[in-house]
Amino acid sequence: MTRAGGLHIGLIGGIGVAATVVYYQRLTAEVARRGGTVDLTIAHTPDINVLIRNNLSDRRAEQAAEYAPLIDRLKAAGCDCAAITSLGGHFCFAETVALSSLPLVSAVAPLDDFFVREGIRRIGLLGTRVVMRTKLYGQLARTEAVALDAEIDTIGQAYQEMAVAGHCTPAERTLFVEAGRRMVQEMGAEAIVLGGTDLGLAFDGQDPGYRVIDALDVHVAVLADLATGRTSLAEVAATT
Repeated sequence: MTRAGGLHIGLIGGIGVAATVVYYQRLTAEVARRGGTVDLTIAHTPDINVLIRNNLSDRRAEQAAEYAPLIDRLKAAGCDCAAITSLGGHFCFAETVALSSLPLVSAVAPLDDFFVREGIRRIGLLGTRVVMRTKLYGQLARTEAVALDAEIDTIGQAYQEMAVAGHCTPAERTLFVEAGRRMVQEMGAEAIVLGGTDLGLAFDGQDPGYRVIDALDVHVAVLADLATGRTSLAEVAATT
């Protein structure tokens, strides 16, 4: 069902709360910048720790089953599509698609095209353990991804603690910023992508001395295109 002005966007939120707030703020701001209004509903995940446990144990089917009733709730609210407000939460994307009562708009699929358009050939990754270990779930076909492999557990644990707390400590900020610097200086990364939605808590308002790309902004741009009718779900699906 398409409404005048675009689609009704559904967000699976609460993974974590800070990330959901940023999605809400940036999506509404981007649509307003384009001169439009957004029809938006958020379904809240009651316990982020369920996602964390399933993610760390690679329990994809179990997490997809957690998402499915939330997507049903979004459909009942009139949403035309749904999005997961967490890059880490995309580890079970295919399994969720199989159960979903609505089309799902990926945050991972648009990144490769974005990097190519920007002329980036090698990207450094920060995010959850799984995002870094799988190099963004192996979905970068035309961009080489690098991570500090020996420090994935340390960085991933710090990210997890920040996401659960909803704020970033000075020590965590230093860890993330320094990790990005090392990937740029020692591994030839041309930019660092924030592959964890909550990493804005560490990088927003900061100038680390290297280019930072927030994957959230790339996803929001796709959602804004749908919300304002600039693109269709069929066109988005054709690029994934």
